[in-house]
Amino acid sequence: MTSRPAAAQQLGDLARLRRVRDRIDREYAQPLDVEALARDAHMSAGHFSRQFRAAYGESPYSYVMTRRIERAMALLRRGDLSVTEVCFEVGCSSLGTFSSRFTELVGMPPSAYRREQAEATVGMPPCVAKQVTRPVRNREAQPAQRR
Repeated sequence: MTSRPAAAQQLGDLARLRRVRDRIDREYAQPLDVEALARDAHMSAGHFSRQFRAAYGESPYSYVMTRRIERAMALLRRGDLSVTEVCFEVGCSSLGTFSSRFTELVGMPPSAYRREQAEATVGMPPCVAKQVTRPVRNREAQPAQRR
């Protein structure tokens, strides 16, 4: 059984983690490092990383990269920016890291995705396009109905 002060502390930690996650969602293209995010949550970097992973199922860095790749997918589908331009637009500073992470999450390199998906969501409402094209980390671990 958890004591009231411990339960209150846990709820406070979750609220701070949610605020940091919301910041990541808003500022994904800005330089974000774990130390700065941890300071926002009033936690040490190690404690913040452990708590973030426990709450959201992935490390803060992975969460940032997933948001960046998600936005990159939308920009690549538009087709008016090169892969390099998209890389920098979403806040990545290394084309190699961007391409590797994109391929890991999406299952194909960004250039191939751009070619194949440019017309895939034409006429689809943006809210539906975002849902059906959302990158899924650890696709093999997902239940079959979500693939």
